[in-house]
Amino acid sequence: MINFNKLLTLTFFTVGFSVSLFAQEKVWTLQESVDYALENNIRVKQTALDTEIADQNLVTARGNFLPNLNGSASQNWNFGSFISQDGTRVARDSRGNSFGLNTGVTLFNGFRNTSVFKQAKLGIESSQLQLDILKDNISLNVVNQYLNILLNKENLKVATEQILISEKQVNRITELVDSGVRPRADLYEVQAQLASDQERLINAENSVDLAVLALAQLLQVSHDGFEVESIELNIPSVMIQGKSTDDIYEYAVQNRPEIKQAELSIENAQLDVDIAKSAFYPTLSFGAGLGTSYQHFQGQNDTRVVFPDPSDPTNFAVLPNGFGQQFEDNLGYNLGFNLNIPIFNGFQTKANVNRAVINSKKIAYSLEQEKQDLRTSIEQAYADAKAAFKQFEASQTSLEAQNESFNNAQESYNFGVMNAFELEQVRNRYTNAQANLINAKYNFVFKTKVLDFYLGIPLTE
Repeated sequence: MINFNKLLTLTFFTVGFSVSLFAQEKVWTLQESVDYALENNIRVKQTALDTEIADQNLVTARGNFLPNLNGSASQNWNFGSFISQDGTRVARDSRGNSFGLNTGVTLFNGFRNTSVFKQAKLGIESSQLQLDILKDNISLNVVNQYLNILLNKENLKVATEQILISEKQVNRITELVDSGVRPRADLYEVQAQLASDQERLINAENSVDLAVLALAQLLQVSHDGFEVESIELNIPSVMIQGKSTDDIYEYAVQNRPEIKQAELSIENAQLDVDIAKSAFYPTLSFGAGLGTSYQHFQGQNDTRVVFPDPSDPTNFAVLPNGFGQQFEDNLGYNLGFNLNIPIFNGFQTKANVNRAVINSKKIAYSLEQEKQDLRTSIEQAYADAKAAFKQFEASQTSLEAQNESFNNAQESYNFGVMNAFELEQVRNRYTNAQANLINAKYNFVFKTKVLDFYLGIPLTE
Protein backbone atom coordinates (compact mmCIF):
# COMPACT_ATOMS: atom_id res chain seq x y z
CA MET A 1 0.00 0.00 0.00
CA ILE A 2 1.34 3.46 -0.93
CA ASN A 3 2.18 5.79 1.98
CA PHE A 4 0.99 9.14 0.63
CA ASN A 5 2.56 11.13 3.47
CA LYS A 6 5.99 9.70 2.69
CA LEU A 7 5.41 10.22 -1.02
CA LEU A 8 4.43 13.86 -0.43
CA THR A 9 7.47 14.43 1.79
CA LEU A 10 9.74 12.86 -0.81
CA THR A 11 8.23 15.05 -3.52
CA PHE A 12 8.80 18.24 -1.54
CA PHE A 13 12.34 17.15 -0.70
CA THR A 14 13.08 16.41 -4.37
CA VAL A 15 11.68 19.75 -5.53
CA GLY A 16 13.52 21.63 -2.76
CA PHE A 17 16.78 19.85 -3.56
CA SER A 18 16.36 20.62 -7.26
CA VAL A 19 15.76 24.33 -6.56
CA SER A 20 18.77 24.44 -4.22
CA LEU A 21 20.92 22.67 -6.79
CA PHE A 22 19.76 25.10 -9.49
CA ALA A 23 20.65 28.07 -7.26
CA GLN A 24 24.11 26.64 -6.64
CA GLU A 25 24.65 25.96 -10.35
CA LYS A 26 23.61 29.49 -11.32
CA VAL A 27 26.44 31.02 -13.34
CA TRP A 28 26.38 34.81 -13.51
CA THR A 29 27.31 36.53 -16.74
CA LEU A 30 28.82 39.99 -16.74
CA GLN A 31 25.64 41.49 -18.18
CA GLU A 32 23.47 39.73 -15.59
CA SER A 33 25.72 40.95 -12.80
CA VAL A 34 25.52 44.57 -13.92
CA ASP A 35 21.76 44.42 -14.51
CA TYR A 36 21.10 42.80 -11.15
CA ALA A 37 23.21 45.38 -9.32
CA LEU A 38 21.39 48.27 -11.00
CA GLU A 39 17.97 46.79 -10.22
CA ASN A 40 18.59 45.79 -6.61
CA ASN A 41 21.23 48.12 -5.19
CA ILE A 42 19.79 49.98 -2.19
CA ARG A 43 21.49 53.27 -3.06
CA VAL A 44 20.02 53.07 -6.56
CA LYS A 45 16.56 52.52 -5.11
CA GLN A 46 16.99 55.45 -2.73
CA THR A 47 18.16 57.75 -5.52
CA ALA A 48 15.26 56.61 -7.69
CA LEU A 49 12.93 57.75 -4.90
CA ASP A 50 14.61 61.16 -5.05
CA THR A 51 13.34 61.46 -8.62
CA GLU A 52 9.83 60.74 -7.38
CA ILE A 53 10.22 63.48 -4.76
CA ALA A 54 11.31 65.83 -7.55
CA ASP A 55 8.09 64.93 -9.42
CA GLN A 56 6.05 65.94 -6.40
CA ASN A 57 7.99 69.20 -6.12
CA LEU A 58 6.87 69.95 -9.67
CA VAL A 59 3.25 69.26 -8.68
CA THR A 60 3.61 71.75 -5.82
CA ALA A 61 5.19 74.36 -8.10
CA ARG A 62 2.42 73.96 -10.66
CA GLY A 63 -0.17 74.37 -7.89
CA ASN A 64 1.16 77.85 -7.09
CA PHE A 65 -0.59 79.11 -10.24
CA LEU A 66 -3.97 77.70 -9.21
CA PRO A 67 -6.50 79.35 -6.88
CA ASN A 68 -7.01 77.92 -3.44
CA LEU A 69 -10.40 77.00 -2.02
CA ASN A 70 -11.17 76.65 1.69
CA GLY A 71 -14.36 75.95 3.57
CA SER A 72 -15.11 76.72 7.23
CA ALA A 73 -17.78 75.88 9.75
CA SER A 74 -18.20 76.73 13.42
CA GLN A 75 -20.48 75.98 16.37
CA ASN A 76 -20.61 78.42 19.29
CA TRP A 77 -22.56 79.12 22.46
CA ASN A 78 -23.24 82.58 23.93
CA PHE A 79 -24.16 83.22 27.55
CA GLY A 80 -25.29 86.53 28.95
CA SER A 81 -25.08 89.72 26.92
CA PHE A 82 -23.87 89.70 23.31
CA ILE A 83 -24.47 91.33 19.93
CA SER A 84 -26.95 89.38 17.80
CA GLN A 85 -27.05 89.01 14.04
CA ASP A 86 -29.19 92.13 13.58
CA GLY A 87 -26.70 94.26 15.54
CA THR A 88 -28.75 94.62 18.70
CA ARG A 89 -27.57 93.66 22.14
CA VAL A 90 -29.31 90.60 23.51
CA ALA A 91 -29.25 89.43 27.13
CA ARG A 92 -30.08 85.76 26.80
CA ASP A 93 -28.32 82.49 26.12
CA SER A 94 -28.02 81.28 22.54
CA ARG A 95 -26.16 78.98 20.22
CA GLY A 96 -25.23 79.48 16.57
CA ASN A 97 -23.42 78.29 13.50
CA SER A 98 -21.46 80.05 10.82
CA PHE A 99 -20.32 78.73 7.44
CA GLY A 100 -17.89 80.15 4.90
CA LEU A 101 -16.24 79.39 1.58
CA ASN A 102 -13.19 81.38 0.44
CA THR A 103 -10.90 81.34 -2.57
CA GLY A 104 -7.85 83.32 -3.60
CA VAL A 105 -5.24 83.37 -6.33
CA THR A 106 -1.97 85.21 -6.80
CA LEU A 107 -2.07 87.22 -10.01
CA PHE A 108 1.44 88.61 -9.89
CA ASN A 109 4.36 88.25 -7.46
CA GLY A 110 7.35 89.33 -9.47
CA PHE A 111 7.40 86.07 -11.51
CA ARG A 112 8.37 84.16 -8.39
CA ASN A 113 5.98 81.30 -9.12
CA THR A 114 7.32 81.04 -12.68
CA SER A 115 10.90 80.75 -11.42
CA VAL A 116 9.95 78.18 -8.80
CA PHE A 117 8.21 76.14 -11.49
CA LYS A 118 11.32 76.22 -13.70
CA GLN A 119 13.44 75.14 -10.73
CA ALA A 120 11.14 72.18 -10.09
CA LYS A 121 11.55 71.04 -13.70
CA LEU A 122 15.33 71.36 -13.38
CA GLY A 123 15.11 69.33 -10.17
CA ILE A 124 13.62 66.39 -12.08
CA GLU A 125 16.42 66.50 -14.66
CA SER A 126 19.06 66.85 -11.96
CA SER A 127 17.77 63.91 -9.92
CA GLN A 128 17.71 61.72 -13.04
CA LEU A 129 21.28 62.71 -13.87
CA GLN A 130 22.33 61.87 -10.31
CA LEU A 131 20.75 58.47 -10.76
CA ASP A 132 22.65 58.00 -14.03
CA ILE A 133 25.94 58.91 -12.32
CA LEU A 134 25.32 56.40 -9.56
CA LYS A 135 24.42 53.65 -12.04
CA ASP A 136 27.57 54.32 -14.06
CA ASN A 137 29.76 54.09 -10.98
CA ILE A 138 28.10 50.89 -9.80
CA SER A 139 28.44 49.34 -13.27
CA LEU A 140 32.14 50.17 -13.36
CA ASN A 141 32.60 48.71 -9.90
CA VAL A 142 30.80 45.49 -10.85
CA VAL A 143 32.94 45.10 -13.98
CA ASN A 144 36.08 45.63 -11.90
CA GLN A 145 35.06 43.00 -9.34
CA TYR A 146 34.02 40.58 -12.09
CA LEU A 147 37.38 40.93 -13.84
CA ASN A 148 39.10 40.50 -10.48
CA ILE A 149 37.48 37.08 -10.12
CA LEU A 150 38.64 36.05 -13.59
CA LEU A 151 42.15 37.30 -12.84
CA ASN A 152 42.38 35.29 -9.64
CA LYS A 153 40.97 32.22 -11.37
CA GLU A 154 43.72 32.38 -13.96
CA ASN A 155 46.28 32.73 -11.19
CA LEU A 156 44.70 29.68 -9.54
CA LYS A 157 45.00 27.76 -12.81
CA VAL A 158 48.71 28.60 -13.01
CA ALA A 159 49.20 27.58 -9.38
CA THR A 160 47.46 24.27 -10.06
CA GLU A 161 49.65 23.61 -13.09
CA GLN A 162 52.76 24.27 -11.00
CA ILE A 163 51.56 21.71 -8.47
CA LEU A 164 51.32 19.10 -11.22
CA ILE A 165 54.80 19.95 -12.46
CA SER A 166 56.23 19.72 -8.94
CA GLU A 167 54.49 16.41 -8.26
CA LYS A 168 55.93 14.95 -11.46
CA GLN A 169 59.38 16.14 -10.46
CA VAL A 170 59.02 14.62 -6.98
CA ASN A 171 57.99 11.27 -8.50
CA ARG A 172 60.87 11.37 -11.00
CA ILE A 173 63.50 12.35 -8.42
CA THR A 174 62.18 9.72 -6.01
CA GLU A 175 62.79 7.05 -8.64
CA LEU A 176 66.28 8.41 -9.37
CA VAL A 177 67.14 8.61 -5.67
CA ASP A 178 65.87 5.11 -5.07
CA SER A 179 68.01 3.87 -7.96
CA GLY A 180 71.06 5.71 -6.60
CA VAL A 181 71.39 8.05 -9.58
CA ARG A 182 70.59 11.26 -7.65
CA PRO A 183 71.45 12.26 -4.08
CA ARG A 184 68.65 12.49 -1.51
CA ALA A 185 69.33 16.23 -1.21
CA ASP A 186 67.76 16.69 -4.66
CA LEU A 187 64.60 15.02 -3.40
CA TYR A 188 64.47 17.38 -0.43
CA GLU A 189 64.76 20.33 -2.81
CA VAL A 190 61.85 19.33 -5.03
CA GLN A 191 59.73 18.38 -2.00
CA ALA A 192 60.35 21.82 -0.56
CA GLN A 193 59.33 23.36 -3.88
CA LEU A 194 56.16 21.25 -3.89
CA ALA A 195 55.32 22.52 -0.41
CA SER A 196 55.91 26.09 -1.59
CA ASP A 197 53.66 25.51 -4.61
CA GLN A 198 50.95 24.07 -2.37
CA GLU A 199 51.11 27.19 -0.22
CA ARG A 200 50.83 29.34 -3.36
CA LEU A 201 47.82 27.26 -4.43
CA ILE A 202 46.09 27.85 -1.10
CA ASN A 203 46.73 31.60 -1.39
CA ALA A 204 45.34 31.57 -4.93
CA GLU A 205 42.21 29.72 -3.77
CA ASN A 206 41.73 32.24 -0.96
CA SER A 207 42.10 35.10 -3.43
CA VAL A 208 39.39 33.59 -5.63
CA ASP A 209 37.08 33.14 -2.64
CA LEU A 210 37.62 36.72 -1.50
CA ALA A 211 37.03 38.07 -5.02
CA VAL A 212 33.80 36.05 -5.31
CA LEU A 213 32.70 37.29 -1.90
CA ALA A 214 33.38 40.90 -2.90
CA LEU A 215 31.21 40.66 -6.03
CA ALA A 216 28.44 38.77 -4.22
CA GLN A 217 28.36 41.44 -1.53
CA LEU A 218 28.26 44.15 -4.17
CA LEU A 219 25.27 42.41 -5.75
CA GLN A 220 23.80 41.84 -2.26
CA VAL A 221 23.35 38.10 -2.82
CA SER A 222 24.65 35.06 -0.95
CA HIS A 223 28.16 33.98 -1.93
CA ASP A 224 27.29 30.30 -1.35
CA GLY A 225 27.35 28.61 -4.74
CA PHE A 226 28.07 31.93 -6.44
CA GLU A 227 29.86 31.45 -9.74
CA VAL A 228 30.68 33.68 -12.69
CA GLU A 229 30.97 32.86 -16.34
CA SER A 230 34.44 32.80 -17.84
CA ILE A 231 34.76 35.12 -20.81
CA GLU A 232 37.33 35.40 -23.55
CA LEU A 233 39.10 38.72 -23.17
CA ASN A 234 40.26 40.53 -26.26
CA ILE A 235 43.07 43.04 -26.05
CA PRO A 236 41.54 46.17 -27.65
CA SER A 237 44.78 47.92 -28.60
CA VAL A 238 43.23 49.33 -31.78
CA MET A 239 40.77 51.36 -29.71
CA ILE A 240 43.57 53.17 -27.94
CA GLN A 241 45.45 53.89 -31.14
CA GLY A 242 42.35 55.28 -32.84
CA LYS A 243 41.35 57.75 -30.13
CA SER A 244 43.13 60.68 -28.55
CA THR A 245 42.46 62.24 -25.16
CA ASP A 246 40.93 65.27 -26.92
CA ASP A 247 38.51 63.01 -28.82
CA ILE A 248 37.45 61.27 -25.63
CA TYR A 249 37.15 64.55 -23.73
CA GLU A 250 35.04 66.22 -26.43
CA TYR A 251 32.60 63.32 -26.34
CA ALA A 252 32.56 63.12 -22.55
CA VAL A 253 32.08 66.84 -21.96
CA GLN A 254 28.97 66.72 -24.17
CA ASN A 255 27.49 63.52 -22.75
CA ARG A 256 28.70 62.80 -19.23
CA PRO A 257 25.90 63.33 -16.65
CA GLU A 258 28.34 65.01 -14.23
CA ILE A 259 28.82 67.88 -16.70
CA LYS A 260 25.12 68.12 -17.50
CA GLN A 261 24.29 68.24 -13.81
CA ALA A 262 26.81 71.03 -13.25
CA GLU A 263 25.24 72.98 -16.12
CA LEU A 264 21.79 72.52 -14.58
CA SER A 265 23.18 73.83 -11.29
CA ILE A 266 24.11 77.08 -13.05
CA GLU A 267 20.58 77.43 -14.43
CA ASN A 268 19.16 76.71 -10.99
CA ALA A 269 21.42 79.33 -9.41
CA GLN A 270 20.24 81.97 -11.91
CA LEU A 271 16.65 81.13 -11.03
CA ASP A 272 17.57 81.67 -7.37
CA VAL A 273 18.64 85.18 -8.38
CA ASP A 274 15.30 85.75 -10.13
CA ILE A 275 13.40 84.50 -7.09
CA ALA A 276 15.34 86.84 -4.82
CA LYS A 277 14.66 89.80 -7.14
CA SER A 278 10.93 89.04 -7.16
CA ALA A 279 10.74 90.45 -3.64
CA PHE A 280 11.33 93.94 -5.13
CA TYR A 281 8.05 93.73 -7.07
CA PRO A 282 4.53 94.28 -5.75
CA THR A 283 2.25 91.32 -5.18
CA LEU A 284 -1.27 91.37 -6.58
CA SER A 285 -3.84 88.82 -5.51
CA PHE A 286 -7.56 88.30 -5.97
CA GLY A 287 -9.90 86.84 -3.38
CA ALA A 288 -13.57 85.96 -3.07
CA GLY A 289 -15.78 84.40 -0.45
CA LEU A 290 -19.26 83.72 0.74
CA GLY A 291 -20.66 83.16 4.20
CA THR A 292 -23.82 82.64 6.19
CA SER A 293 -24.89 81.99 9.77
CA TYR A 294 -27.62 80.55 11.99
CA GLN A 295 -28.61 81.64 15.53
CA HIS A 296 -30.98 80.04 18.02
CA PHE A 297 -32.07 81.54 21.35
CA GLN A 298 -32.23 78.96 24.08
CA GLY A 299 -35.74 78.17 25.35
CA GLN A 300 -37.75 79.60 22.43
CA ASN A 301 -38.70 78.77 18.87
CA ASP A 302 -36.87 80.15 15.87
CA THR A 303 -39.14 82.99 14.74
CA ARG A 304 -38.85 86.40 13.19
CA VAL A 305 -41.06 89.47 13.25
CA VAL A 306 -42.09 90.94 9.90
CA PHE A 307 -43.70 94.41 9.50
CA PRO A 308 -45.72 94.50 6.28
CA ASP A 309 -46.08 98.30 6.65
CA PRO A 310 -43.01 99.88 8.22
CA SER A 311 -45.05 103.00 9.07
CA ASP A 312 -47.43 100.97 11.22
CA PRO A 313 -45.50 99.26 14.04
CA THR A 314 -48.68 97.69 15.33
CA ASN A 315 -49.07 95.68 12.14
CA PHE A 316 -46.64 92.77 12.24
CA ALA A 317 -46.50 89.05 11.74
CA VAL A 318 -44.42 86.35 13.43
CA LEU A 319 -43.00 83.90 10.91
CA PRO A 320 -40.87 80.77 11.28
CA ASN A 321 -37.14 81.50 11.13
CA GLY A 322 -35.48 78.07 11.11
CA PHE A 323 -32.07 76.95 9.96
CA GLY A 324 -32.91 76.97 6.24
CA GLN A 325 -34.48 80.41 6.34
CA GLN A 326 -31.59 81.95 8.27
CA PHE A 327 -29.06 80.19 5.99
CA GLU A 328 -30.67 81.86 2.97
CA ASP A 329 -31.30 85.26 4.54
CA ASN A 330 -27.79 85.59 6.00
CA LEU A 331 -25.95 84.43 2.86
CA GLY A 332 -23.46 87.05 1.67
CA TYR A 333 -20.68 87.34 -0.90
CA ASN A 334 -17.45 89.28 -1.15
CA LEU A 335 -14.66 89.72 -3.64
CA GLY A 336 -11.71 92.04 -4.03
CA PHE A 337 -8.11 92.62 -5.02
CA ASN A 338 -5.18 93.03 -2.70
CA LEU A 339 -1.98 94.85 -3.69
CA ASN A 340 1.09 94.66 -1.50
CA ILE A 341 3.90 97.06 -2.44
CA PRO A 342 7.30 96.58 -0.79
CA ILE A 343 8.89 99.90 0.13
CA PHE A 344 11.62 99.22 2.66
CA ASN A 345 12.56 96.11 4.64
CA GLY A 346 15.96 96.93 6.09
CA PHE A 347 17.91 95.97 2.93
CA GLN A 348 16.94 92.34 3.44
CA THR A 349 15.86 91.84 -0.19
CA LYS A 350 18.96 93.54 -1.56
CA ALA A 351 21.21 91.31 0.58
CA ASN A 352 19.32 88.20 -0.55
CA VAL A 353 19.80 89.16 -4.20
CA ASN A 354 23.51 89.80 -3.67
CA ARG A 355 23.95 86.42 -2.00
CA ALA A 356 22.16 84.69 -4.87
CA VAL A 357 24.36 86.46 -7.44
CA ILE A 358 27.53 85.51 -5.58
CA ASN A 359 26.38 81.91 -5.30
CA SER A 360 25.66 81.77 -9.05
CA LYS A 361 29.23 82.90 -9.77
CA LYS A 362 30.54 80.27 -7.37
CA ILE A 363 28.55 77.54 -9.08
CA ALA A 364 29.83 78.70 -12.48
CA TYR A 365 33.35 78.00 -11.22
CA SER A 366 32.17 74.56 -10.16
CA LEU A 367 31.32 73.75 -13.77
CA GLU A 368 34.80 74.76 -14.88
CA GLN A 369 36.29 72.66 -12.11
CA GLU A 370 34.15 69.70 -13.15
CA LYS A 371 35.42 70.02 -16.70
CA GLN A 372 39.02 70.24 -15.53
CA ASP A 373 38.56 67.17 -13.33
CA LEU A 374 37.02 65.32 -16.26
CA ARG A 375 39.95 66.15 -18.54
CA THR A 376 42.42 65.14 -15.84
CA SER A 377 40.64 61.83 -15.27
CA ILE A 378 40.52 61.06 -18.99
CA GLU A 379 44.17 61.93 -19.55
CA GLN A 380 45.16 59.80 -16.56
CA ALA A 381 42.99 56.89 -17.72
CA TYR A 382 44.43 57.14 -21.23
CA ALA A 383 47.99 57.20 -19.92
CA ASP A 384 47.23 54.26 -17.62
CA ALA A 385 45.78 52.28 -20.54
CA LYS A 386 48.81 52.94 -22.75
CA ALA A 387 51.18 52.03 -19.93
CA ALA A 388 49.17 48.87 -19.20
CA PHE A 389 49.31 47.85 -22.85
CA LYS A 390 53.09 48.34 -22.95
CA GLN A 391 53.34 46.32 -19.76
CA PHE A 392 51.24 43.59 -21.35
CA GLU A 393 53.49 43.45 -24.42
CA ALA A 394 56.58 43.37 -22.22
CA SER A 395 55.06 40.61 -20.10
CA GLN A 396 54.30 38.58 -23.21
CA THR A 397 57.91 38.87 -24.36
CA SER A 398 59.19 38.04 -20.90
CA LEU A 399 56.93 34.97 -20.63
CA GLU A 400 58.13 33.65 -23.97
CA ALA A 401 61.74 34.07 -22.90
CA GLN A 402 61.13 32.53 -19.46
CA ASN A 403 59.26 29.62 -21.03
CA GLU A 404 62.17 28.90 -23.33
CA SER A 405 64.58 29.22 -20.43
CA PHE A 406 62.51 26.83 -18.30
CA ASN A 407 62.34 24.22 -21.09
CA ASN A 408 66.12 24.40 -21.50
CA ALA A 409 66.62 24.18 -17.73
CA GLN A 410 64.43 21.07 -17.56
CA GLU A 411 66.57 19.38 -20.23
CA SER A 412 69.75 20.37 -18.41
CA TYR A 413 68.31 19.05 -15.16
CA ASN A 414 67.31 15.76 -16.78
CA PHE A 415 70.87 15.30 -18.05
CA GLY A 416 72.32 16.15 -14.65
CA VAL A 417 73.92 19.41 -15.78
CA MET A 418 71.72 21.52 -13.47
CA ASN A 419 70.76 20.78 -9.88
CA ALA A 420 67.27 21.03 -8.38
CA PHE A 421 67.87 24.38 -6.70
CA GLU A 422 68.97 25.99 -9.97
CA LEU A 423 66.00 24.50 -11.79
CA GLU A 424 63.58 25.90 -9.24
CA GLN A 425 65.11 29.35 -9.60
CA VAL A 426 64.37 29.22 -13.32
CA ARG A 427 60.87 27.82 -12.72
CA ASN A 428 60.07 30.54 -10.21
CA ARG A 429 61.01 33.16 -12.77
CA TYR A 430 58.74 31.40 -15.28
CA THR A 431 55.89 31.28 -12.76
CA ASN A 432 56.31 34.97 -11.95
CA ALA A 433 56.29 35.76 -15.67
CA GLN A 434 52.97 33.92 -16.01
CA ALA A 435 51.48 35.83 -13.09
CA ASN A 436 52.79 39.14 -14.44
CA LEU A 437 51.21 38.50 -17.84
CA ILE A 438 47.86 37.66 -16.26
CA ASN A 439 47.93 40.78 -14.10
CA ALA A 440 49.02 42.94 -17.04
CA LYS A 441 46.23 41.57 -19.24
CA TYR A 442 43.45 42.21 -16.77
CA ASN A 443 44.91 45.54 -15.75
CA PHE A 444 44.90 46.66 -19.37
CA VAL A 445 41.36 45.39 -19.99
CA PHE A 446 40.04 47.29 -16.98
CA LYS A 447 41.89 50.46 -18.00
CA THR A 448 40.24 50.28 -21.41
CA LYS A 449 36.88 49.77 -19.70
CA VAL A 450 37.47 53.08 -17.94
CA LEU A 451 37.97 54.72 -21.33
CA ASP A 452 34.79 53.00 -22.56
CA PHE A 453 33.10 54.53 -19.52
CA TYR A 454 33.97 58.04 -20.75
CA LEU A 455 33.09 57.21 -24.36
CA GLY A 456 29.64 55.92 -23.45
CA ILE A 457 30.44 52.41 -24.68
CA PRO A 458 28.57 49.70 -22.71
CA LEU A 459 30.95 48.20 -20.16
CA THR A 460 29.64 44.68 -20.79
CA GLU A 461 30.74 44.62 -24.43
